[in-house]
Amino acid sequence: MTWKIYPLGDRALVAEREEPEKAGDWAMMAAGADALRESRIRGIIDIIPAYTTVTVLYDPIVVALGRPKDCEPYALLVREIQRLLANVAAAEQTVARQMDIPVCYGGSMGPDLLEAAARSGLRAEAFIRAHAEAIYTVALVGFVPGFPYMTGMPEGLAQPRRSSPRSRVPAGSVGIGGGQTGIYPLAVPGGWQLIGRTPLRLFDAGREQPALLRAGDRVRFVPIDEARFRELAREGVEA
Repeated sequence: MTWKIYPLGDRALVAEREEPEKAGDWAMMAAGADALRESRIRGIIDIIPAYTTVTVLYDPIVVALGRPKDCEPYALLVREIQRLLANVAAAEQTVARQMDIPVCYGGSMGPDLLEAAARSGLRAEAFIRAHAEAIYTVALVGFVPGFPYMTGMPEGLAQPRRSSPRSRVPAGSVGIGGGQTGIYPLAVPGGWQLIGRTPLRLFDAGREQPALLRAGDRVRFVPIDEARFRELAREGVEA
């Protein structure tokens, strides 16, 4: 298996498979990111897996420390990363974590639920049941810190993005965009259809691992009522 690597400015590079498999690429990217993290290559600051690429942020000064004066940090990293990724397989990815995410569906928490259910030809209760019965996989985290893009949603629940995005989506909002489900970790503008909200904090800069979810995690949504939502929000529970 071969990867092509190219620079992204002078402090980052991107690794991409020469022969992408499309549907299964996100798992390969997550496995590649795991392999790079475990290698602890000096000078690497962050590793970001996406659907078809792995982006590596690095400090060229730290990479070059202790090396010959003519050392080129980018070229050195390319060689090392090519070596590490050459034998990566999706099956090598770290064992997936199983996460239960409580969600209060509909009402003020999910203002688009009724319209989404109608588009799918379902009553609200059936739509909620179908959404909560599925097991989702976090394909990548992006857009804003901690936002999980999740695959595994039943095709019949797919929804178009809003024609006019909201200027502010509350933190914890569970949305559907196309065939994916996501959770807004922060209060930001957004155009996905909002069907519910979780009291969990998806992103907290004060935690050792700020993002609650990471690529490869398995997620199950657990319906709760508004009273339980308020209770969990007060308690500040974790998944």
